[in-house]
Amino acid sequence: MTATGPGLPRSEPTLPRSAPTLPRSAPTLPPCLELEASAVVVRLPLTVRFRGVLEREALLLRGPAGWGEFAPFLEYDDAESSRWLASAIEAAWEGFPAPVRDRVPVNATVPAVPADRVKEVLAKYGAVPAVKVKVAERGQGLGDDVARVAAVRDALPDAALRIDANAAWTVDEAVAAILALYPYGLEYAEQPVAGIEGLAAVRARLAAAGMTVPIAADESVRKAEDPLRVARAGAADLIVVKAAPLGGVRRALAIVREAGLPAVVSSALDTSIGLSAGVALAAALPELPHACGLGTGALFEYDVVRPALVPDGGFLPVAPVVSGAVTPDPELLAEHAAPAERRAWWLERLRRCYALLAGS
Repeated sequence: MTATGPGLPRSEPTLPRSAPTLPRSAPTLPPCLELEASAVVVRLPLTVRFRGVLEREALLLRGPAGWGEFAPFLEYDDAESSRWLASAIEAAWEGFPAPVRDRVPVNATVPAVPADRVKEVLAKYGAVPAVKVKVAERGQGLGDDVARVAAVRDALPDAALRIDANAAWTVDEAVAAILALYPYGLEYAEQPVAGIEGLAAVRARLAAAGMTVPIAADESVRKAEDPLRVARAGAADLIVVKAAPLGGVRRALAIVREAGLPAVVSSALDTSIGLSAGVALAAALPELPHACGLGTGALFEYDVVRPALVPDGGFLPVAPVVSGAVTPDPELLAEHAAPAERRAWWLERLRRCYALLAGS
């Protein structure tokens, strides 16, 4: 039942005339004390530096439906982080919707490593149909990006290749960079610049230059007060959706449905518990034309689940996720428990975000 497909045709989204009606960010909230009683905070080492860190902290919640993960990045404010809590509550207290496929294709993710480390990173994934390459890293230049992308293309000549700038370029820089990377065959460029207007400008300039590189919106969807505005503005060819930042699987499904654009499901450097929500989202989408960015478990030196949820032959299985079989190993939870002061920090963050959800 796996759905995959070729690159996207460039087209405008078809949107409803009326304002979209999205579901609430979270199911009925359990008592906050119940969340706190179930909470486990872990700190896990990474194999390579990612987003400037070598360790990842996460708060895990156990509920009647299974486990959920609350792990917004440390710099995120409470309003944005509260959506991540809504997603964790959905997973642990409500469970996931029924799937329409039994496995999900995934891409490898190559952080902004030197070109000579690309093969080392790719070796952790095995065979994959696509690779996402991080570009526009602070302190690096376009030459570093070109060398990294070239190394990926050399290692995997037949894989679909996509780049992700995390909104770090200006419009001029983005157009110049995509022009330089175009010969390596780009499936799409993800969030090359910040803002919807910037995305639209890059898209228009590429089209005028005859460069058929689709533009994907990520931050302009998951960080926006109105995640559908990018589609209404015709600023992107596809959207990247992540279950946790959007408030859960069901809300993400509704956003994809209302946006009327093809979607790529991605993760936010999650443990296998958090990745489960992404797999559930990808498994429930009516169409899945691109490999998903859900293979980031391969970037962890250790996980909390044994065996970890990592790609096998370029795919992740759906059955363990929807059956609730992806659960933490008690020994791993104990081994990787965060220090007491970090647990206290996460519990206080949980309380603040819970208050925002309760108030909404």
